[in-house]
Amino acid sequence: MPKPIIAEYEENIALAERQIQYYHKEVNRFSVIRLLVFGALLVLIYWSVELESLGLFGLGFLVLALLFNWLVSRQSFFEKQKLYFQNFKAVNQNELDSIYSHANLYDDGSVFSNDKHFYTSDLDIFGPASLYQLTNRAATSLGTKLLASWLDAPADKPEILKRQQAVEELSGKNSWKLKLQAQLLFARTQDVNELNRLFNYLHKPVQIPGESWLRYYVKAAPFLLLSAIIATFYLSIGKYAAIMLIVINRIITAANGKATEQTDLIAGKIGSTLNNYADVFATIEQEEFSANLNQLLASKVSPANGKSTSTAIKQLSAHINNLNARLMMIVGFLLNAFAAWNVRYIIAIENWKRQNNQSIEAAFEAVAGFEALLSLAGLQINNVYWCTPEIAEGDGFTLTATDIAHPLIKSNTRIANNYELNNTRKVDIITGSNMAGKSTFLRTLGINTVLALAGAPASAKNMQVSVMQLFSYMRIKDSLNESTSTFKAELDRLQMLLEAVKTRSDIFFLIDEMLRGTNSVDKYLGSKAVIEQLIARQGVGLVATHDLQLAQLEQQYPSYVRNFYFDIQVQDGEMLFDYKLKPGECKTFNASLLLERIGIFPKAE
Repeated sequence: MPKPIIAEYEENIALAERQIQYYHKEVNRFSVIRLLVFGALLVLIYWSVELESLGLFGLGFLVLALLFNWLVSRQSFFEKQKLYFQNFKAVNQNELDSIYSHANLYDDGSVFSNDKHFYTSDLDIFGPASLYQLTNRAATSLGTKLLASWLDAPADKPEILKRQQAVEELSGKNSWKLKLQAQLLFARTQDVNELNRLFNYLHKPVQIPGESWLRYYVKAAPFLLLSAIIATFYLSIGKYAAIMLIVINRIITAANGKATEQTDLIAGKIGSTLNNYADVFATIEQEEFSANLNQLLASKVSPANGKSTSTAIKQLSAHINNLNARLMMIVGFLLNAFAAWNVRYIIAIENWKRQNNQSIEAAFEAVAGFEALLSLAGLQINNVYWCTPEIAEGDGFTLTATDIAHPLIKSNTRIANNYELNNTRKVDIITGSNMAGKSTFLRTLGINTVLALAGAPASAKNMQVSVMQLFSYMRIKDSLNESTSTFKAELDRLQMLLEAVKTRSDIFFLIDEMLRGTNSVDKYLGSKAVIEQLIARQGVGLVATHDLQLAQLEQQYPSYVRNFYFDIQVQDGEMLFDYKLKPGECKTFNASLLLERIGIFPKAE
């Protein structure tokens, strides 16, 4: 059990709880002050009407508006800090839950499940209690898809080495990792199409009639109206000038109502989301990296056009949030009357789009890249005894491991084994009793190979593996929808395997009990024929079977076939399993004993 990291998570949770309490009190305090300021505004309106003083209202409104805006800003800051520490607590608690029970608040990848894939279904890569569920720390839709693609297919050696280097560096930045996760946690419940709609919107301009002169007028409008209001104290014409400017501003706002609707359709709904991403970009910008892949990702979020991505995104978010102020009935009316508010910020958003739309998509893709890498780094942080696999070269296949164990089995119950296939081509036949560990061992080799070829650490003391394409034959199911029997499904899977071995030289297969859907004679003869075809095509992999006769293939192909087995010991009628792989063929089986335990007593004929 990694006690130091558990203590770190527990300390982080305690810190977060203290901060949550503090910011909760501040939010409540500022809520009361805001209510008092709003009451003062109502009093101001009453006395302005009572005294028939437009000047009093204008100056009073300006002061109260500035104060109210400051209070809103401070309360928003406190609410944001409170939410951050709530998320920070959640991600730290999630790491503890992952260590203790493999629970995970992030997506389990069920959407990526595919029964017809070469290996993901058999090796529990996606779905509940899967490798993806154990690994995933990506909250964005881009990040979840990228991580899934890494587990779905092996990378080439240069890419694996880059990821390993990046993961090693990020494993030493756990505080930064947890901060970024906390900032991104909001994206778990985000509409998966929201960012795509934003990207499309950024590349599609909104037409604003008269934009060339309006851009200057909307900047001057508040000052013109303020000057007219001040003039009312000295000149009677000032009142009429102020009223005329208010009417002009309302006409301009109404004339551009369509442009406002177009902008609000996409941008109006994503202002707060962009503000959250701005914090994420800032966290990336402020960190220094030495690993090449981390540097490459960070460079996509680096300053452009003299302005960092986080600053640019905050600016866009501010424009959108300012535009959304029109939705507050009284405030929106006054803002448009005083400053043609809607038009002012539609123009500001369009200017921003022209200056920044080319680099933003790359910055979001960089965030996804860091999420995928942090997911792999989390495995190393929480499992300090795992190794970084060595990616082997050679004409043959290499899959060698010491103390390799299944990562989805709890550390206090998993059994580790050794295995060696060193730059060669072999078919290893594994015989053994029921429940002795054959299937689990095949899945152990497979799932750790998936991790290794994704650039992740593996659950082993050390591991060497060459770049290979896994192919599994394990959980063969019938399909009522496709009118497919179990035996037909097995034949289809075998055909897929043989075709893959025929057309590709990098296939490494894991076969668990072939042809279960037929009689014992055909099962043996068919299994033997398949293995001989695989040998003829120089196939490489492991075959687990109850058919002890298949172990005799080692005598027929001594340079190509190796035998291994899992056995049991029976003491006082009790079966004892050690789940350890041994060279040779199995001599002890337990099916009869298991049947006797449920009241069935087989008799020899």
